[in-house]
Amino acid sequence: MFQCHGATRSRQSAASCRKRRRPARVASGRFAATRGAASAEQARQKCGIMTGHNRQILVIGYGEMGHAMEFLLAGRGTLCFHDILPMAGHESVELESAASQADRVIYCVPVTPLAGLARRVAPMLGDHSISLSVAKGLDDKGRPAARIFRDVYAERRDYAVLYGPMIAEEIRAGRPAFAQVGASRAGVYERVAALFAGTGLALQYSSDIQGISWASVLKNVYALLFGAADELGLGDNMRGYLAVAAQAEMARILARMGGRDSSARQLAGLGDLITTATSAGSHHHDLGSLLARGERDRLSGEGIHTLAMVRRYGLIDTGDFPLFRLVQELVQEPGDIEARIRTRLLQAGNSTDIEP
Repeated sequence: MFQCHGATRSRQSAASCRKRRRPARVASGRFAATRGAASAEQARQKCGIMTGHNRQILVIGYGEMGHAMEFLLAGRGTLCFHDILPMAGHESVELESAASQADRVIYCVPVTPLAGLARRVAPMLGDHSISLSVAKGLDDKGRPAARIFRDVYAERRDYAVLYGPMIAEEIRAGRPAFAQVGASRAGVYERVAALFAGTGLALQYSSDIQGISWASVLKNVYALLFGAADELGLGDNMRGYLAVAAQAEMARILARMGGRDSSARQLAGLGDLITTATSAGSHHHDLGSLLARGERDRLSGEGIHTLAMVRRYGLIDTGDFPLFRLVQELVQEPGDIEARIRTRLLQAGNSTDIEP
């Protein structure tokens, strides 16, 4: 067996992976630790030893969220992992071979490489398979994960997205996490829920896959404002205002993008926004602090990429959404950051247009 891998490990031993965790990586390309086109039996052997359930679960990406999925799903089937930088003692499976055996494929990678990986996986998947993504962002064509799945799978394979407050470190610490599930068709949610039943991840169904997809994208943009406001010492009152105003603006954008405005007030929207904007160690909160300090050379993340894709493809008319436009302008146009943030946020606070 692999160290820290396989379906036979207990949750206690899965938690030990925290000691060795690394930043999330982009899983793409061929892996050094492969043996070519493995047979079905070889793929099973690489995935570990079967216990209890007969599910074959392929996790693509063994960064922080990949570790979290290992913790949640230990003992629920045969777990195998595909990653570009295998850790010591861990042999990454060959992607196509493992996908051909997989009942569930969980993409724990950023959205940018998702399409390329899905194109490799799609021809190998069985009719019974379900693909899941937790990626919150836009790819280089301006697509969220659900749209990528729809384009690549072309209604031939089932898929779902999971969005909500589900910080990987807290999952591995045994703390509760929450997510909404948007699915490609009726019946998929029940099968996803069965996979995670009794784990620390509580799931809710959403029929608004478009709305929760865009909510997961937008929350990273608005979280930048929370970080900037905190860096400038604008206080708890400003944080309370931003929570209300960002949620209301998000709701209007969701409706514009073909989703339901109510999704902005649910787990994938307000729930994940508050988590991302206020949790200790939040990457996008830290990016907002950098932005307020004028340290633009260190700005990198899903929210920054989302702003670039929105601008490149004209996805959102930002003139109708002052908070979104403020973040976009601050990222694009350096200079006098503190004065602009203070002035614009106070002006926005005096606006009566806060209803979705």
